[in-house]
Amino acid sequence: MRVHVADHPLIAHKLTRLRDDRTDSPTFRRLADELVTLLAYEATREVRVQECEVVTPVATTRGVELATPKPLVVPILRAGLGMLDGMVRLLPTAEVGFLGMVRNEETLEAHTYANRLPADLDRRQCYVVDPMLATGGTLVDAVRYLVDLGADDITAIVLIAAPEGIARVEEALADLQVPVTLVTGAIDERLDENGYIVPGLGDAGDRLYGVV
Repeated sequence: MRVHVADHPLIAHKLTRLRDDRTDSPTFRRLADELVTLLAYEATREVRVQECEVVTPVATTRGVELATPKPLVVPILRAGLGMLDGMVRLLPTAEVGFLGMVRNEETLEAHTYANRLPADLDRRQCYVVDPMLATGGTLVDAVRYLVDLGADDITAIVLIAAPEGIARVEEALADLQVPVTLVTGAIDERLDENGYIVPGLGDAGDRLYGVV
């Protein structure tokens, strides 16, 4: 797995505001949206394009457009929804699928409870969005599921990641014959005994949408 930390002062600035426990939900949502757009710019460097012809007011020229089949954006419910607008702003013609996954707080394992994806992802580039990579179980399950459906290139976009989660994903997906890239705004220090990222930013879903 290729890991890319988007080292940019604007990303660092917005991430600092996200971490602040005084940041309210409306501001948190806005900052997350802005951050995703910045991260998506880095994450889509290898998006597939094809040549096309375009007529300008002056002449006919050659350009590029997104290749077919179009990329698929996959937010992990529910917190990943807070990153969706930022992704489709940059990729407005991409399709969107959804995976509902929840972590068992006792075993720290991820379980899938909802799936709204195309049945066939043959030759599709997929962009998985989730605010945090903590223990790594959710991302491992999501990537393997997408590969089983035919996806042949997967990029995960997270706001922050834990070293333990990155290591687990790399180990669990070592046998995968599909390129996987992780793009993150920061790699934090560690996980605590409850599987939360330190220093982290708290529970992203709760901070986006409130406690439910």
